[in-house]
Amino acid sequence: MNVNSGYKNRLNLVGAIVATTFLTIGCAGSNFVRPDPGSFSLGTTTQQEISKRMGKPYRTGTLEKNGKTLQSATYAYANVGGEAMYSGVTTARSQGFYFLDSTLVGTEFTSSFKEDGTDFDAAKVPQIVKGKSTKADVVRVFGPAGGDYMYPLTANPTDRALVYMYSQTKGSAFNLRFYVKTLVVSYNASGVVTDVQYNAQGTKD
Repeated sequence: MNVNSGYKNRLNLVGAIVATTFLTIGCAGSNFVRPDPGSFSLGTTTQQEISKRMGKPYRTGTLEKNGKTLQSATYAYANVGGEAMYSGVTTARSQGFYFLDSTLVGTEFTSSFKEDGTDFDAAKVPQIVKGKSTKADVVRVFGPAGGDYMYPLTANPTDRALVYMYSQTKGSAFNLRFYVKTLVVSYNASGVVTDVQYNAQGTKD
């Protein structure tokens, strides 16, 4: 298992950003329902199709990965009236998309809402073994993934990856506590795990 910060600067920080905004204005972003993961296809769905279905994103940007420049679109929402997974946590959700040449190559989803929360048990990460575990094993241990990657978001051009992400914010505007964690498990065409990357920052309690 490789524990590093390779993925920490992506959507795993959006929950904290949205929550901070929410604390001052009561809510942030536009509410949305998480789209069915099966309704999008990596390598096929276009950026125009995403925009038509999801509307205007909360923010857009670019990302350099494996020598390629990707475009990103993030949809985010936070609301003081939502029911959170855990007491004292600001309710927020975000959905991210990554595009290469206007074609979808990655998705991410994180939520601290009880209804679609994405928290996962990091203590189980060691159960996933590179070269031995399979994609099916990952889903069995952690449940359906909140996101998917293909190259160039994966290191190997033929690999895909399952993405698990959770972020939360607690406290007041003068004492905010952030917690974010991301698990990215790559697998080859045979479904065998080729890489495991886990990163966590902040304090959950």
